[in-house]
Amino acid sequence: MKVLMVASEAVPFAKTGGLADVAGVLPKFLKKAGHDVRVVMPLYGSIDQEKYGIHPIPGAMGVWMGAIGELWCEVKESTLPGSDVPIYFIGFDQYYARPQLYNEPSGEGFLDNDNRFVFLSRAALQLCKKLHFSPDIVHCNDWHTAAVPIFLNTAYANDDVLRDTASLLTIHNMEYQGRYYSGLMNVLDIGWQHFTHLELEWQTQVNLLKGGLYHATLFNAVSHGYASEIQTPQFGHGLEGVVRDRIDALRGVLNGIDYDEWNPSTDKYIPAHFDIGDMAGKAECKRALQQEMGLKVRDDRPIFGLVARLVDQKGIRLLAEIFEPLMQLDLQIALLGSGEAWAHDFFNTMAARYPGKFGCYLGYSNPLAHRIEAGADFFLMPSVFEPCGLNQLYSLRYGTLPIVHAVGGLNDTVDNFDEYNHTGTGFKYYDQNAGAFYNTIGWALSTWYNRPDDIAMLRNNAMAKRFSWEQSTQDYLDIYKEAVYRKTGKSI
Repeated sequence: MKVLMVASEAVPFAKTGGLADVAGVLPKFLKKAGHDVRVVMPLYGSIDQEKYGIHPIPGAMGVWMGAIGELWCEVKESTLPGSDVPIYFIGFDQYYARPQLYNEPSGEGFLDNDNRFVFLSRAALQLCKKLHFSPDIVHCNDWHTAAVPIFLNTAYANDDVLRDTASLLTIHNMEYQGRYYSGLMNVLDIGWQHFTHLELEWQTQVNLLKGGLYHATLFNAVSHGYASEIQTPQFGHGLEGVVRDRIDALRGVLNGIDYDEWNPSTDKYIPAHFDIGDMAGKAECKRALQQEMGLKVRDDRPIFGLVARLVDQKGIRLLAEIFEPLMQLDLQIALLGSGEAWAHDFFNTMAARYPGKFGCYLGYSNPLAHRIEAGADFFLMPSVFEPCGLNQLYSLRYGTLPIVHAVGGLNDTVDNFDEYNHTGTGFKYYDQNAGAFYNTIGWALSTWYNRPDDIAMLRNNAMAKRFSWEQSTQDYLDIYKEAVYRKTGKSI
């Protein structure tokens, strides 16, 4: 098949969340399976073009933006590192030559994000025409590229290159929908007849994700649990009715992880290697992490790790609410993350107040993320919602037992500890409140001190689990084939 992946971010070029992992890793596995896959993303100012060998394609490309007129951009190309998958970068400095991807340093979204990502969506389709590439399917992601299926069904419906192209829209996070003033219809330039409660209109605004859900040939969530949850008011964020109306087009595919990178027996970022059957290296990783994070070096005290964006979705306020009571227990916490200003202030204060028990690094460091996964005994993920989640999958591989709120992909991938049957891979709680979270940490702590054999059993179970991209790739290929059949009536 010929597949075009369009995304607002992709590893290793730009990343804020799991979307980047899918866009940067899935295409490699599709290529290994024998398919012609190409990736399109913006050329952000933060991308090191020399480092990644990014070079221009001759000739400027015009992109029609309705009321704004035709904008001319450059296109540059490279390959996804470690592969021969082509990746194309849409270069338009007015929109993308900024150090941040989506937000001002204050955290507020850029005022022109609507135009920035409508431009990306239309430029990706124009690029197909420039390259004479007729994809069987365009795989787009979240609201940023949700205009792609809208354009395929309207402006490009009779286009010689794209008329038979199907679309798949993957939902990584339903909360962010791309809602903007109604005048965006004049930029989309597809006709105001599409500004209806069935298509793009939402409370007098244009809702790009809603329009994408309506127009996509198929759409999917990044876990089976999240696919069910987005049909409810709690997780649908106002679009649950749209999802239910198109339930026949909804699928669930769990993200995989790259076990070449996340493997405790080969990980280049950790001080000692280990695996099932030889766990001595994990104890060495723990001591090294304690030293690095300013914790007391003690083998007999468990470390609870956390690597996350410090925002409400990740349950950070819940952790803050119980933090001082946690510090009265015999445990240590190692935190890595960045996000909201209040969280930075709070955790800096806690680090000063509890030296030796709590260490934090406010920012992001991929090597440190690996060392926390390897050196911690437990891993905290109190997310309010979690479409898939990757850190719990990394934690399982490193024998670092996840403590999770049982939602979305967390519920799908972590098996709750059963004390009587001696099964499970971690600890789950079901009510998102301080008492439930605190008590589950207490349950894990009690198990650590009183039932070490169960801890060893849980670690073995966790490390034996696999959530590979090979399986996820096959699931996506099945969906691609179904989408193509729906669009054209032809089997591939």
